[in-house]
Amino acid sequence: MKPFAIRGAVAVVTGAGGGIGRALALDLAARGAALALTDRDPQTLAETAAACRAQGADVSEHAFDMADAHAIAALPEAIVARHGRADLLINNAGVALGGEFDQIGLDDFEWLMAINFWGPVRMCKAFMPHLRQRPAAHVVNISSLFGLIAPPGQTAYCAAKFGLRGFSESLRHELDETEIGVTVVHPGGVRTNIANNARIPAGLNSPDLALQMQKFNAFLTTDPKDAARQILDGVEKRAPRVLIGSDARRGDRLQRLMPGRYWKIMKKQAEKALQ
Repeated sequence: MKPFAIRGAVAVVTGAGGGIGRALALDLAARGAALALTDRDPQTLAETAAACRAQGADVSEHAFDMADAHAIAALPEAIVARHGRADLLINNAGVALGGEFDQIGLDDFEWLMAINFWGPVRMCKAFMPHLRQRPAAHVVNISSLFGLIAPPGQTAYCAAKFGLRGFSESLRHELDETEIGVTVVHPGGVRTNIANNARIPAGLNSPDLALQMQKFNAFLTTDPKDAARQILDGVEKRAPRVLIGSDARRGDRLQRLMPGRYWKIMKKQAEKALQ
């Protein structure tokens, strides 16, 4: 499979209102791509779009929630009508959920799965016919370090991100004989607001959760711009997998070496780092 040319491509980016999504949009604009940007927040989406247009990019905005299956189904037609095609699909949008399994309801679990897992799956299903029409196309699904390791307090998030990893790898193998590449991305601690914006289930002890968030944020060290650059470098090389940050690389190695014991080791390392 030939390297993917971002310059001149039409790139669809979900969750473009902030964090990695905004950084991806800006980097794509700098590399010469046209952009179809989505986010559930029209205001932050408009801010990202304006910043990309300032770099000379052709940009369209599509505000909707990734849990909206009907909006996803209608999106390809709107983008093709506006841009003529879609070449690169980046499924970045995601949410977080606070609390352990006994503390969260199934409705909260289903809410997260609808966005973090079903959202990318529905996007791939909706855009695949259009990607197949292109001489070269690419899909990026943003999983997580928590799609490689499974810490406590992340049952819903890990279920979605492990599921997205498996879906992406299987899809890549199905597309081996085509010109559609698939990259699955596992970011470690990237400085975004996903943890601060996590949904808090009713009845959860907020002081305890605030302490958990404070500790979690201490590990968010990678700049979103660096994450975006690594992701897009991987796209251009048609990399099957991109690990972002030393924490992701370390977690990946440790899980493969000690699949039954890795969390005991990582927990001790984390406690020591926070002392």
